[in-house]
Amino acid sequence: MPARMIPYSLPPLPVDAALAQAAAFADRMRQRRSCRAFSPEVVPREMIVELVRTAHSAPSGANRQPWRFVAVDDPDIKHQIRLAAEAEERESYGRRMPREWLEALEPIGTDAHKPFLDMAPWLIVVFRIDWEEIDGRRFKSYYPSESVGIAVGLFLTACHLAGLATLTHTPSPMNFLRDILGRPANEKPYLLIPVGRPAPDAVAPDLPRKPLETVLQFNRG
Repeated sequence: MPARMIPYSLPPLPVDAALAQAAAFADRMRQRRSCRAFSPEVVPREMIVELVRTAHSAPSGANRQPWRFVAVDDPDIKHQIRLAAEAEERESYGRRMPREWLEALEPIGTDAHKPFLDMAPWLIVVFRIDWEEIDGRRFKSYYPSESVGIAVGLFLTACHLAGLATLTHTPSPMNFLRDILGRPANEKPYLLIPVGRPAPDAVAPDLPRKPLETVLQFNRG
């Protein structure tokens, strides 16, 4: 059955004003950094609701909306997640990661110790839904990884604009997240995102971006 169509338009904006807004937004987003030192300052649940509401506006393949955002602020659950994540990370840093990968991580200074999983007021665990069962019928998700990736990008942007720091954490494998949070088999852990205010002494590596002309091309090269 075809979807109901509704009018769609955007407010007219002069080119100069639109360009100024785009440039200001780009400048603000360039201040975003991954944070590994969080303040214990409380972030209200209502804030998480609004941030996920932004993420939930993302486009998705066939409008399946194949994402689940599980927000965790219970200290005991956060600590369980930390212990399980650090166990996987010790295996990764000690045996799984090839030397080339470890060398690539060296400038960032990361290791298997993940205290931010206890410190951040919220852990947002994003799951990718590969299929759903409705009224006894299984519905497949289309382009679930791409769809969830877009939703996560919107979530990270919303956090930054709200003055909150984030980290995209991917302990691998991540099936322990599904077990700890009691999620069903059709949901695959996609990303673990600590969210909160940065600690007063928080620092982040000053990592350069590739020049814009190396990542942007118009028409044929």
